[in-house]
Amino acid sequence: MPLTTPTLHTPRLCLRPFTGADLDHLFALHGDTRVMRYWDSPPWTERARAERFVAVCRRTADEGTGVRVAVDRVSDGAFVGWCGLVEWNPVYRSASLGYCFGEAMWGRGYATEAVRALLRWAFDTLDLNRVQAEADTRNLASARVLEKAGFVREGTLREDCVVDGEVSDSWIYGLLRREWPPPEAPLPESERLSATGSCDGPL
Repeated sequence: MPLTTPTLHTPRLCLRPFTGADLDHLFALHGDTRVMRYWDSPPWTERARAERFVAVCRRTADEGTGVRVAVDRVSDGAFVGWCGLVEWNPVYRSASLGYCFGEAMWGRGYATEAVRALLRWAFDTLDLNRVQAEADTRNLASARVLEKAGFVREGTLREDCVVDGEVSDSWIYGLLRREWPPPEAPLPESERLSATGSCDGPL
């Protein structure tokens, strides 16, 4: 069954479906060597990769296996990055989380805010019991995002990635429905979401 990609609002962000206007932003994001430092694939060198990425996002929603959303800053409409849940299994009630944010947006809490928004939608809409995520063991900033969202580090995947000849380990994280929202960081009323309407600010 197809999934409807949501439009979600938080105090500072708008999460929305991708459009053709996002292609240049995506290419710049995934072409940045610092952003892609800990990814399991090298930076993009062709703009066509952005076109394929948006096509895959649409196909994933059409096939009902997950959603990815673009993330804009409400104050000025700036493209912040994206986050998504894929590999949704309605039998096991599980999915995998992924995200990517521009270097200029690091350290401002945008990733945590966007991830929490998407998780709230997913637990309510997809009736998830478990969400899984992975982070390169050197990527401490990404690990902090997951832990602030309530994820628990469950183990280490040893030498599971080789990119440009460099071997790396990954931490595996899990978040269960009964652990959401994190008791030490409950969602404030101001972060209750609206899944309808359009994004505030220019796109």
